[in-house]
Amino acid sequence: MLEPVVKAMAATVADMSEPMSLPVAVAPRSAWWIDAAVVAGGGQLVAPEGAEAVVWTRADDPDGLAELLRTHPHVRWVQLPWAGVDPYLRVMDSDRSWTCAKGVYSEPVAEHALAMILAGFRELHTYSRATSWTAQAGRNLLGAKVTIVGGGGIATSLIRMLGPFDTEITVVRRSASPIDGVARVLASDDLHDGLRGADVVVLALPLLDDNRGLIGAPELALTAPGAWLVNVARGAHVDQGALLAALEAGHLGGAALDVTDPEPLPPDHPFWAHPSVMITPHTANTREMARPLLARRITENVKRYLAGEELAGVVDPVAGY
Repeated sequence: MLEPVVKAMAATVADMSEPMSLPVAVAPRSAWWIDAAVVAGGGQLVAPEGAEAVVWTRADDPDGLAELLRTHPHVRWVQLPWAGVDPYLRVMDSDRSWTCAKGVYSEPVAEHALAMILAGFRELHTYSRATSWTAQAGRNLLGAKVTIVGGGGIATSLIRMLGPFDTEITVVRRSASPIDGVARVLASDDLHDGLRGADVVVLALPLLDDNRGLIGAPELALTAPGAWLVNVARGAHVDQGALLAALEAGHLGGAALDVTDPEPLPPDHPFWAHPSVMITPHTANTREMARPLLARRITENVKRYLAGEELAGVVDPVAGY
């Protein structure tokens, strides 16, 4: 008579000894490596109906995510797989935790920015288009004045990479707190001071309503003659008409753009044919580079959630990043 009771008690004890798992939905579509990352962190793949957390995988569908959360209000945490979350800010609320991939892609994006700086300074864009032997051109990055607009992970990585070049680095960000390896850190209100005399300006900041068109004719005019603008942030940070005018006037040495406005850049846009413009199609961080980095972030955050620890890459919906 006692055997069924003993078996039930044993089953209960066994269940209690098993590690806790987190029910996670990957939506609207998944990939094997995302699923594997969730499971590696201790997650259990489920449909949204039974999910406590969601890894959202569509870059351009905030309405789809809003609908999922409306029909499944029990979701407590949303992981977005991009560093820039501007399309999703209107969906975010204070009822659940939000995380993104900020900091995840810093190394490849900073490496791309450095490659663009070196290519521009060494006139590789000119040589690569030449069809005959040309005159010598180029300049050293060594000792140049570099201004980075944005103080997040990309800036941190790029500052380290610039170390061997003994550059004079200025960082412009929301707060002026010191950064190792940086000559000056200025608050956003002092942007013009940070741009004055810069040999290269790197844009590496999130896109917010108050920094659209941040770089226009007055800002470009403050840079040193022959300066380069490198944009690995968002195309909307730059007044592209003003940029084209500064290039045509000969004030700028060139522009290296991994991002444009709009994207994709239309085939007839004058940037394509301009001899002082280098364009890469938003490839500072490719899918092949991103997958292992994002997988580690997803695994890490599932583990942290289960352990009750602070999540990595938390988004502040009010600040916008």
